[in-house]
Amino acid sequence: MADWGLRPASAGDVEAVAELRALVLRADLERLGRYDARRVRQRLRDGFVPAHTRVIEVDGAFAGCVALRPADDAHWLEHFYLDPRVQGAGIGTAVLRALLERCDREGTVVRLNVLRGSPARRLYERHGFAVTSEDPVDVFMVRGVPRTSRRTGVSGSGRALTAGRRRRTARHRPRR
Repeated sequence: MADWGLRPASAGDVEAVAELRALVLRADLERLGRYDARRVRQRLRDGFVPAHTRVIEVDGAFAGCVALRPADDAHWLEHFYLDPRVQGAGIGTAVLRALLERCDREGTVVRLNVLRGSPARRLYERHGFAVTSEDPVDVFMVRGVPRTSRRTGVSGSGRALTAGRRRRTARHRPRR
């Protein structure tokens, strides 16, 4: 796998991200009869929040982005685009895994929507996302917080557990 990293996005990244979005989504949007060159870029510009967005760099160069936007009951995984030249090298999987590990530590549910028929859906399903609803264009998915583990000490509701509670919910109780 190539050397990759994440850096905080800035307002100056919006045009590069908008162009990448148009490139990455074009085939799926055309298949769905929804591609509009201006609209696909403008929707990104309208929803771009640098504070929630990370730029993906591969070998020091811009290669994509991903946003994790906090909401009342979950974080929304949005604007996850990777340059086609680096797709299939495990970078998307590694980025997603890092974000989900962070959410697991925080006890946060993650939601997303993906275009119908998009190959990205398989990536999300491999990482525990399940379909909650679909419409003619989008598939909405959610990934709950994994069950309590000794390592994280976070319950399925997202609350930190006390040491005593963690011991009681552990798979094997220690002998007394």
